[in-house]
Amino acid sequence: MSTNPNQAPTASRVTSSPNQSKIPEQRPAAAVQSKESARYCWVCFATDEEDREAAWVQPCNCRGTTKWVHQTCLQRWVDEKQKGGNMGKVICPQCQTEYIIVFPNMGVLVLILDTVDSFIYKGCPFLAAGVVVGAIYWCGVTFGAITVMQVIGQKEGLAIMEQSDPLVLLIGLPAIPVALCLGKMITWEDALLSFMRKNVSKIPVIRNLFPFSPCVYRVDAGTNTDASNEEIPSMSNPVSATRVLCGALLMPTIANMFGKFFFDSVKSNFHRTILGGLTFIAIKGCLKIYHKQQQYIRQCQRKILDYTESNISTYLHNNRQNE
Repeated sequence: MSTNPNQAPTASRVTSSPNQSKIPEQRPAAAVQSKESARYCWVCFATDEEDREAAWVQPCNCRGTTKWVHQTCLQRWVDEKQKGGNMGKVICPQCQTEYIIVFPNMGVLVLILDTVDSFIYKGCPFLAAGVVVGAIYWCGVTFGAITVMQVIGQKEGLAIMEQSDPLVLLIGLPAIPVALCLGKMITWEDALLSFMRKNVSKIPVIRNLFPFSPCVYRVDAGTNTDASNEEIPSMSNPVSATRVLCGALLMPTIANMFGKFFFDSVKSNFHRTILGGLTFIAIKGCLKIYHKQQQYIRQCQRKILDYTESNISTYLHNNRQNE
């Protein structure tokens, strides 16, 4: 009987120890479960506890913390993506699911107005392009008419255009600036210069007067072989659209001026303008050929000097002062 008081406390300690060990294991599980069930807005990062009255929506297939979002936050985000419109598709940035966006029925009149507005929005770029093309076309017609009067003469040009068929004028007059631009793009000077470099150098007399041979200027260092077998580098400049356009449109005026200056004795205004244009083209072509050949000679005679104090003081300082 004396052993019972000693055994009771041990039994109570044994039975109480399992209960004490189970309580700490159940509390973290409940905390994790409550944390997983909490909703987080992936736009403003708010939770249910911070804003209990806000409406929530699950608009896509995302799982975890990114599947919930506030309705108002998502509305603002959709407005930013649609950039003020209401017809563009919006997708989730995480799972790439398209959002289901519905609008209330506002009646037939609003539907008609939306259709008309959408048609105008889509048709305005084509209308603007048509206006630009039409403006360019009528500018071409006007320029063609002025060119005809410059080349033939004012009275003769007006008489010819009055007697011509309107369809011929509508097609022929705008074709004049187009033909001038296409003719300006023909680089006959480069072809003639290339021919002269390859063939004129074979004639001794002309070779001494007009040095077109590349072997005279570029010699390989340390050898006696010249560069006659080397390919002649191209010195052609890139085509400038503005330069071609300006040169082509000014060509009739320049031809008329050259015709009056050099061939004033010619009675026919048409013949005088044609001769003036050919003279201008020939003079400009010769000057261009000479300029390109001199650029080629300068390129062939180029040297790279040693980086010494004398060369620095002589060339680099002078170049900086000139700049």
